[in-house]
Amino acid sequence: MVKSKKKVVLITGCSSGIGLSLAVMLAKDEKKRYRVIATMRDLNRKDKLVEAAGDAYGKTLSLAVLDVCNDESVKQCVNDIKGRHVDILINNAGIGIVGPVESITIEEMQAVFETNVFGVIRMIKEVMPDMKKRRAGHIIVISSVLGVQSVGFHDVYAASKFAIEGFCESLAVQLMMFNIKLSLIEPGPVRTDFEIKMIQEVKERECPGADPETVHYFKNLYLPSAINIFLAVGQTPKEISKHIKKVMETSKPSFRNLTNSLYAPIVALKYADESGDLSVNFFYHMLFNLGPVLHYTVIAMRFLSFGFLKNHSVSPK
Repeated sequence: MVKSKKKVVLITGCSSGIGLSLAVMLAKDEKKRYRVIATMRDLNRKDKLVEAAGDAYGKTLSLAVLDVCNDESVKQCVNDIKGRHVDILINNAGIGIVGPVESITIEEMQAVFETNVFGVIRMIKEVMPDMKKRRAGHIIVISSVLGVQSVGFHDVYAASKFAIEGFCESLAVQLMMFNIKLSLIEPGPVRTDFEIKMIQEVKERECPGADPETVHYFKNLYLPSAINIFLAVGQTPKEISKHIKKVMETSKPSFRNLTNSLYAPIVALKYADESGDLSVNFFYHMLFNLGPVLHYTVIAMRFLSFGFLKNHSVSPK
């Protein structure tokens, strides 16, 4: 019996969160199907990953320095891989930003796009030519449900995710000619102590340039509701990693993949009305008129979605 060759999986942004969880999960795959190259900008932040990997570290998991915002770093990382052979590229590195748009500088916006958009494109450009030559490969991009349907105060982050989704929509069509699969993963809130702490810290920050009324709505209505949503419907990195692994291992993965069926009703609002008024008005009333009942709406969403939606993780149709 011929022993199957391990697939080389290159993952960006593995110092914490989804990247760390996924790298460890694949490295510990019971069938030992993967050789994982987990990357991060600063290897001084490797300790949590190494500890979680345990015996897999140095065997099915290795580490590499990679800054997706730097052309030379990207090229060097791929060049250091034997034969530049990457079977599966997982673009996970990303940064978030939230707040009134008046209080966010252009430089801060550019930093978000540099990582979330151009960082992904750099990685794809570096591995795609070799995948085309082999006529094989799978490119996975960790996007967001906010790349399909945005909500208030996520203007810049959502814009970066909309941008990369548009890029991938076009590229996926071209890659089909070369037998290369491209999949978008669309999580919602990721439930970690770090994320909750970040939201709480944002509430203490100043919002220079924003008017008092907007700051009030952001800090006193949106942020408390956001914490409720994180706690009620947020997923853990492990839950999202399981979904990504499932997408990797299916023979015909979908292009768009919501990781949580609880978000499907909200995303469906966008497709139910081609004018866009339905979704815009819905989120307006939820945020500004019905803020106090938002938590109960989330609970209702969980109840209504528990049956026929709970067992499906699909894009809206």
